Amino acid sequence: MIKTRFTELVGVEHPIVQGGMQWVGRAELVAAVSNAGALGLITALTQPTPEDLTKEIARCRDLTDKPFGVNLTILPSIKPPPYAEYRQAIIEAGIKIVETAGNKPQEHVTEFKKHGIKIIHKCTSVRHGLSAERMGVDALSIDGFECAGHPGEDDTPGLILIPAAADKIKIPMIASGGFGDGRGLVAALALGAEGINMGTRFMCTKESPIHQLVKEKIVANDERETELIFRTMRNTSRVAKNAISTKVVAMEKEGAKFEDVRELVAGARGKMVYANGDHDEGIWSAGQVQGLIHDIPTCAELVSRIMHDAEAIMRERFEAMMSGTRRQAAE
Repeated sequence: MIKTRFTELVGVEHPIVQGGMQWVGRAELVAAVSNAGALGLITALTQPTPEDLTKEIARCRDLTDKPFGVNLTILPSIKPPPYAEYRQAIIEAGIKIVETAGNKPQEHVTEFKKHGIKIIHKCTSVRHGLSAERMGVDALSIDGFECAGHPGEDDTPGLILIPAAADKIKIPMIASGGFGDGRGLVAALALGAEGINMGTRFMCTKESPIHQLVKEKIVANDERETELIFRTMRNTSRVAKNAISTKVVAMEKEGAKFEDVRELVAGARGKMVYANGDHDEGIWSAGQVQGLIHDIPTCAELVSRIMHDAEAIMRERFEAMMSGTRRQAAE
């Protein structure tokens, strides 16, 4: 059993979080993660309306009596969703844990705090982490360059970003980007985090609501099978390498603007990848951690394995190294 400030804060057994993922963070996955003793998060904007989110939260409650939360991502979009209405649906449903991500979440933080909701803010730099801490969030999810989705524009990998943040940030912090096994959890704890956030790894589980062929593609892919799109627009996104993402990168090199690639990157096409299993149909998110994913377990099997492996590393491997040192000193 590994207890940290984060597990105490949100009331979960294990220091593992399933981050919000567009089209993936649905009740069946979230409940399976929470039932395994980790923290599952419903992705608010996967639901087409705030009313649908209310129903999805109720569906999740039917599947688990353990703690779970909701992710609300605030990003620039062509037609911004009604964030305040989604926020109200979260509050009225009695949710006690929210993950915010994206642009400055101050108005959402202020409203959520009024209702005693614990807020985890996901960010990609120390300066944004400090800003969120000043806003009053309860915890941070610090997201390194290896991650799927938006890694920011600083290109700082977790090995530097996590300890750099831990040196300055006082609130509990979980590490995101590149985590998928017990080794990663131990490394994150050693670097100063209080747990890990996993997206791509949870996509590749039995309960994940995406097509089996996409899960098999993640298993087949190695750590090089991602592309960074929208680099030239300073809105970088790490996605799975496929015919579409490779084409978008090539077009950007030729000077393409967003309107030139809009049809290729449309969210509706990405949604169809998960629905029908054709991994070349659109853009879909996946991180470099694909290189560490070799099977499709249940969430319970995955969480149990990560915790078992992490504890074994701490007890056996580290203990053997330390006792070797003590033996030498005694001699």
